[in-house]
Amino acid sequence: MLYVEILGNIPEMARDEVKAMLELGEGRITGQDYLLLKVEGGEKVFPHLDRLGLAHEYGLLVVEADSVGELLKRTGKIDWPIEGTFKVDTETMTNCKHEILDLPRKLGSVIHAQGFKVDLSKPDTLVRAYCGERLYAGVRLHFFDPKDFEGRKAHHRPFFRPISLHPRFSRALVNLTKARKEILDPFMGAGGILMEAGLLGLKVYGVDIKPEMVEGAEMNLRHYGIRDYVLKLGDATRLEELFPRKKFEAIATDPPYGTSATLAGRRRDELYRKALESMHRVLKHGGRLAIAFPADFDGEAEGEAVGFRLVNKYYQRVHKSLDRWFYVFERV
Repeated sequence: MLYVEILGNIPEMARDEVKAMLELGEGRITGQDYLLLKVEGGEKVFPHLDRLGLAHEYGLLVVEADSVGELLKRTGKIDWPIEGTFKVDTETMTNCKHEILDLPRKLGSVIHAQGFKVDLSKPDTLVRAYCGERLYAGVRLHFFDPKDFEGRKAHHRPFFRPISLHPRFSRALVNLTKARKEILDPFMGAGGILMEAGLLGLKVYGVDIKPEMVEGAEMNLRHYGIRDYVLKLGDATRLEELFPRKKFEAIATDPPYGTSATLAGRRRDELYRKALESMHRVLKHGGRLAIAFPADFDGEAEGEAVGFRLVNKYYQRVHKSLDRWFYVFERV
């Protein structure tokens, strides 16, 4: 059994990202306690879990219990998968129902009694204890360092544009499409979504109506070591002309939200509708589209009107002048 600790900003979106990756790796979510997901899956799930954007970490779930006493008792009877030295670190979730103030010392003592050496400064293995409705303990396998994502935010890129999704959300959009080989962003801008997809090993295709964006996106992709890309100057409402006879496995995009400059002088809602129609025409049957729209545009109704099936949607309030929905559609 495995665990995944997801981020709490849009937990439904984070959970569905995990679910999508597990479906690629033949795994499944078997339970949830606030931000802790219980996961079943073999070795095939690990490379897919490594892709996650809206997660804090994942690891082996070794023991769970309904009380501290039960947790310590079970811990003493388990052959712990610890290599080298260890340290116990506790996560108190918002729904924690137990008194765990001294749990790291108690749990560490039980594991230490099995012959493992403690190192509080640089342990080889981190034992993680979680308190929610129940208590859980496991061994961390992978930590998603926020510095990695922060280092790819817009102002760190060689080609800088301030309006850009956070890299964690760009990656989540890519993953929610369940793309295995390739992805298209028809409103690529400075290439933030393509960067995350390229770093996952996908071939990336991008389109923008502005020459400076095409040049800038290429600069950003190459800066992060991404070489397998096709970028085109063109119109997101005429994708079939840019890619004749091409059907894409997946599409992820964040269209511009409103100024005449970013919309190239076109009416916003009309641009969205025509772009949805074009994306529907170039997406494979069964392929997914992950897209963000401002909340005053009914993305669900408009997407279904052109033939998409809504898989799910997630609300995000960005600031007082912008709230949006992330949508995941499937071409049926």
